[in-house]
Parts: sequence; C-alpha cells; structure tokens
Amino acid sequence: MNPSGNRKVAVVGVALSDCGRVDDATAYALHAQAARRALADSGLDRSVIDGFASAGLGTLPPIEVAEYLGLRPTWVDSTSVGGSTWEVMAAHAADAIAAGHANAVLLVYGSTARADIRAGRRTGDLSFGARGPLQFEVPYGHTLIAKYAMAARRHMHEYGTTLEQLASVAVRARQNAALNPDAMFRDPITVDDVLAGPMIADPFTKLHCCLRSDGGAAVLLAAEEYVRDCRTAPVWVLGTGEHVSHTTMSEWPDFTVSPAAVSGRIAFERAGVRPGEIDVAQIYDAFTYMTLVTLEDLGFCEKGEGGAFVESGRLPVNTDGGGLSGQHPGMRGLFLLVEAVRQLRGEAGARQVRRPGGGLPGLAVASGTGGWFCSAATVVLGR
Repeated sequence: MNPSGNRKVAVVGVALSDCGRVDDATAYALHAQAARRALADSGLDRSVIDGFASAGLGTLPPIEVAEYLGLRPTWVDSTSVGGSTWEVMAAHAADAIAAGHANAVLLVYGSTARADIRAGRRTGDLSFGARGPLQFEVPYGHTLIAKYAMAARRHMHEYGTTLEQLASVAVRARQNAALNPDAMFRDPITVDDVLAGPMIADPFTKLHCCLRSDGGAAVLLAAEEYVRDCRTAPVWVLGTGEHVSHTTMSEWPDFTVSPAAVSGRIAFERAGVRPGEIDVAQIYDAFTYMTLVTLEDLGFCEKGEGGAFVESGRLPVNTDGGGLSGQHPGMRGLFLLVEAVRQLRGEAGARQVRRPGGGLPGLAVASGTGGWFCSAATVVLGR
C-alpha cells in the first residue's frame, strides 16, 4: 500500500439488489445480492476487498454482514447517521484508501422495510426512543414527519414558497421514475394530485412523502492502481464534506437552512468545482422540502429561490425517481451514489442525462441527509 495519502480513489462498481416489492428475501440476502452484483460490475476479484462498511442490520454491524458475505476486512466502518450514512461512509472510505489504510472498500445496504410490515414483523410506526434530548419532544407527539413539516412551513413563511412549488418536486420525481424500469411507482401524477392527497403532516400530503420499499445497494471504491483491471471506466471521488447540526429542534438555529449548507461548501471546495459546473444532482428526498432546501444550500440557487428553481427543472435531480417515486427501503443514501455513477458512465437508459451537444455528464453530486436535517454529507464525483 501507498501510505502517502495521495492515491486517487474511484468508484469502480455499483449495483442494486432486487428492489420494490420483494417478499421472499431477507435483508441479509439483499445485502449479498447487491454486493455480488457490484463486484461483478467492477470486474475485480473479491480478494481485493480489504475494507467494508455497513450499518442498520444486525447486533454488531458491520461484523455480522461481513461474516454473511464471507469477508474478513482489515478496515471497517459502521457509522450510522440516518440517510447521510452512506455519503459519510464513502468519505471515510476514500480517505482510508488515499492514506493507504485500505485498497478496496465495499459499502453495502439492504432492507425489507416494506415486506416486514406486510408480513406483520413490524409496524409502520418509527420511534427513535424517548431518552436523551428526545425526551423533551416526545411527550408532545413531535414525530419525524412533523419536524420536516414544521421546517417546510417556516420556509413558506419566510420566502413565500408555495404548496404548488413543493408539489412540483414530487411531480418531477415521478416523471423521472417513469423512465426507470426499477422504479416502484411510474404512473404520472400532477400537482393537483399531490395537493388533493390525504394529509399526513401539514403541509405534507401523502405524495409529498417518500414511499416504503424493499431493496439494497452496493458501491465498491478502489485505489487508482486497480482501475486498469476494472470492467468499466472509473468515476473519481473528487471531494467530500460532512456536517452535523442538531438533534433537538430547539437547538436548530434556522429551520430554512440544512446542514448541507456546510457539507456542500466543503465538498465543492475540496473538489475544486462550483455548483454551476454540476451536470446532475442526487438529493435525499424523504420529503419534497428536503430536495428544495438542499438545492438552495448546495448553492444551485439563492436562499429563498428554491421554489422557483425546482419548478424550472433547470438541473436534472433524482433522475431515478428518488425516494418519492423510485425506491426508499430506509437509509437511501447509497442509492444516490449508484445513480450518480450510472449517469456519469452513461448507463441510465431512457433517463440518461446529456450535456448540450449530446455529451455525457462530467460532474455529479450526491448529498445525503440524516435524521430531521440533523446531519448531511456531500460527495462530488467526476469522470
């Protein structure tokens, strides 16, 4: 290994497991399926994998999953910060590879969130407990969805953002999903459909909220010297950034600013690129407001202009349909990286983004959000 810390790092393999409605597989099986497919996508032998990252499954993640996959890594990461977990892990893995602490790191996730509810193995309610800081909010019924809804209402109050603008995020996600054969919901919807749906947490109706699916994903990162043995062209990790903001809503300074305002700035600075140079963005979208405010905070438009920006459709966002229409089996952040890589490689089929003149996109950003805007991590990728 090269201990200089100067090795370039590439994403060399990406894959999804079976997704959507998967009633006959365990979460472990979905991990394994995604991992095998990502390794096959890379063209490398499994013996090169000496790093492993996973979260969300087992008593001792990622040890149990590594054992299930038959891996004995010498570098591991089990960071768990919700939806931003996988962008954080990608950043950690890239740093480890660059420093010579690992050569090839596999990130893998799988969940049977939908099937478990269908089979009665769990309920649809999600509780983060009532200990620590959360004890001051739980008695008031302040659910995760309610926290996002409060933030959205504040943005509407401060900047005049409209329900129609928020709804346009869901409509565009469905338009993208219609071009993705792996998307769970592909039938067209309109702004009126979104507004007329059952209320979940004001101002969010059902279609403002992500779906619940089964599925998994895997991403393999490797040092530059392995690229020549890979099946496909590399996608380079150009820069990453992380930030944590709050867990208690009373400690959040401004409901209209997400932690992506910091993680994005750091990632773009480290990558040496500007937001205006990005060709395609994959944004964590458990709710429509997340897409809007994250685009603002990453610098694609000014604060308060997110409503008009998402209506315009100037930037291709969540090209696989996102969590609103594509797939959302829980901590969706790894799916963002898979789609970003596929777009840069030109492997996105009917939903493929093209530059003016027909060329493939050269730069992509994936930005994950965890908790209720508690954390964010941003990864800039390029060909």
